[in-house]
Amino acid sequence: MNRRYVIVAAAFAVVLLAVTAAKIQHAPWTTPAARAIEQRGPLSEAERATIDIFERVSPSVVQVAAKSAANPLMGEEAQGSASGTGFVWDREGHLVTNNHVVTNGGEIAVRFASGEVAQVDLVGTAPNYDLAVLRIRSVRELPPPVALGSSSDLKVGQSAFAIGNPFGLDQSMTSGIISALKRRLPTHGGREIANVIQTDAAINPGNSGGPLLDSAGRLIGVTTAIISPSGSNAGIGFAVPVDVVNRIVPELIRNGRVPTPGIGIVAASEDVSTRLGVEGVIVVRTAPGSPAERAGIRGVNFSTGAIGDIVTAAEGKPVRRLSDLTDALEQAGAGKTVRLTVKRGSDSRDVNVGIIDIDRS
Repeated sequence: MNRRYVIVAAAFAVVLLAVTAAKIQHAPWTTPAARAIEQRGPLSEAERATIDIFERVSPSVVQVAAKSAANPLMGEEAQGSASGTGFVWDREGHLVTNNHVVTNGGEIAVRFASGEVAQVDLVGTAPNYDLAVLRIRSVRELPPPVALGSSSDLKVGQSAFAIGNPFGLDQSMTSGIISALKRRLPTHGGREIANVIQTDAAINPGNSGGPLLDSAGRLIGVTTAIISPSGSNAGIGFAVPVDVVNRIVPELIRNGRVPTPGIGIVAASEDVSTRLGVEGVIVVRTAPGSPAERAGIRGVNFSTGAIGDIVTAAEGKPVRRLSDLTDALEQAGAGKTVRLTVKRGSDSRDVNVGIIDIDRS
């Protein structure tokens, strides 16, 4: 009796285990087959446009490596070398990047999207605009130059795209909008770049010198700096406007340098003008024999402390700060004449002042 019971119980246990194993084997969470891939719908028009921009422009963007000083604006640490971005400017082998990427000379090399590495020569630099031009040493088949746009008709809110090598991660693309226009940015040359573009497209160390593009894939600026307590992207990046780039780069290719237009004055700082309630550029002094002195412009009387002349307009356009004046001089160029409106006391007058290259005066 007991023996028969044990046999029946054992048989029942075997059947129960088999049923349980079958249930576990067919449980949905233990199915060995891969899940079916669902059909993807078509890409949106915006996605297709972004992909097209990257595929057209990225082959023309290069990684630049040079022995260089660091750029504090980009949060870069002082090291023996610098890495940045550049792009193809023309079919003669010229590349554009930032001056701070290649500053202090040394060997410079670039890596193309294909992985090919090429040695380059430094053609010229413009520290006042943080721009530099390189040229590939050996003749090779280059990707097409990046198409040029215009920065004069940009609107806050329009799309902006940056391609570069942040932290050495080559061929990275970010997107955003133009956050502001007509910003001013100090450079290592001791002046300010006017009409700088502000964007929230992610820009990080290594993006320096790369292209900022519009929704048509045209160059609208050269990325140059960020504002960030940590040194990484904080949504505030800057780019030299393409209208400035298109004026400076051909000059660098021709002469290796760009004149620094001036009239021979020392101007008071913007803080001083603000404290005194003055709208315009206060002339502190004029250089002996300079065009400003010859035009009769007078500086501060240091004996009495009386303010002399205040420049309030250039070619009929208001001058509210020094960058307005330097921008007018750069637009005219060295060797030309500029018409300035000068206020002395309660009287205003127009004077024609010659523009010189103050680096060679």
